[in-house]
Amino acid sequence: MTAHEAGAEGPASGDGRARGDIGRRMAQRRAELGLSREEVALRAGTAPGYLEYLEERPSAAPGSGALLRIAHALETTVAALHGGVSDLPPGTGRAAAGAVLHELDPAECRELLGTHGVGRLVTATAEGPAIVPVNYSVVEGDIVFRTAPDAGPAGVAGTDTAFEVDRIDDALSEGWSVLVRGPARRVTGEDEERRLAEQAYSRPWPPGERPLWVRITPRHLTGRRVASR
Repeated sequence: MTAHEAGAEGPASGDGRARGDIGRRMAQRRAELGLSREEVALRAGTAPGYLEYLEERPSAAPGSGALLRIAHALETTVAALHGGVSDLPPGTGRAAAGAVLHELDPAECRELLGTHGVGRLVTATAEGPAIVPVNYSVVEGDIVFRTAPDAGPAGVAGTDTAFEVDRIDDALSEGWSVLVRGPARRVTGEDEERRLAEQAYSRPWPPGERPLWVRITPRHLTGRRVASR
């Protein structure tokens, strides 16, 4: 490992971005692909120890050549590893030549829903339908999320609603989406609330108190996947 590869130039880049962001995005992308450090190192022609250094040391700053090889190994771009696309909506890449559209069966939809994350909830407002993002988990096959009692997402309780989640890979021009339709209800029992708190994947990202649990039971599950040949 050379001094340039190891990041001798310091903990921050010229634009003020923390160098550690690169390592964090590398580790996240590697996890998305289900690859070990050894597998990525083999693809990139580097050592697993160097990848460990980049991922775990905030001051690490790989050289442009090493970063390009790692980006290719991770099936992404240097710009993505730098976070240059973090403020852009997904799907800004060009469509792949010869793309194929697959319909997903309910079992595949449930598996993809179980990856957790952020989904989009259809709500009714005085101005008309609205779509809001919520942090969700899958517990006992149901979609669950926390919200404030007077917030918009709470309004779906007692109605049939729709919930959508998707993932987009701009580097490969691939992605999938799953649509859930079914009844939503407020969770009121203390035992059930405690059980959901224990089994939920994460808390809501926005600050503030969100004591109300809402539970959506899937009645219809549909999904599609776009893949390149």
